[in-house]
Amino acid sequence: MRFPLRDTTAVAAGLLAPFVAVLALTPLRTQVTHTDLTLLLVVVVVAVATLGNRLAGALAALSAAAWFDFFLTEPHQSFHIENRADAETAVLLLVVGLIVSQLAARGRLLKRVAVADASHLERLHATTRLARVSTSSDEVVRRVRQELTEVLELASCRFEYGSLVGRPPRLEPDGTVKVAGWIWDLERQGWPEGEIELRATVRGRYQGRFLLTPVPDAVPPPLEARLVAADLAAQAAAALDDDRAGAGRVGAGPGS
Repeated sequence: MRFPLRDTTAVAAGLLAPFVAVLALTPLRTQVTHTDLTLLLVVVVVAVATLGNRLAGALAALSAAAWFDFFLTEPHQSFHIENRADAETAVLLLVVGLIVSQLAARGRLLKRVAVADASHLERLHATTRLARVSTSSDEVVRRVRQELTEVLELASCRFEYGSLVGRPPRLEPDGTVKVAGWIWDLERQGWPEGEIELRATVRGRYQGRFLLTPVPDAVPPPLEARLVAADLAAQAAAALDDDRAGAGRVGAGPGS
């Protein structure tokens, strides 16, 4: 599995940003107290954690403490510290950096979850409104295909009417993926190879299935996104079921 570019960049920043910051602060080491220099490095750690992730924040804290020791404490350009106060400052920088970076990363995660939840809710509401006003189930199916492609970050998505053929991996209503009847470990193994079916079923009646093609080596979306995908498929199934029920009522007119 490949790591997203943003996470890779964040990890690189966690290692390099404190180093660059310490180099910039080195000319000031005789003019500014070590406490003030430490606070400036904590700001760098928080910035990396906020823009990146927990791993990046932890690496930034370790990097900041190491380069603070190497460049800003005596003897300079050595990882040995002679002054006890400087040693305590370096340890505090590491501890505070780790704590603050984790808090910053958690705040970023909570914000991202809130934005994602709002986006998922809007998708469901928009699709529900369309299903209510549209006179064409095909239009609802097209809309759901588009939403599934976006919410699951797919390479492509198509809808297949008719009976089931073959046994491809299946995305279940509870968000799990089954392969040959066994639950697939998405977090460790990524998406299974080939197309993945998502059945459109309502009130126990099968209406068709969406066939999902993930981006190769892509990280699977979180459980919340997969649950939204199952709800979207149910909206398409309901629209198809209503169309068939309406066709049945028309066919059963007077004299039938």
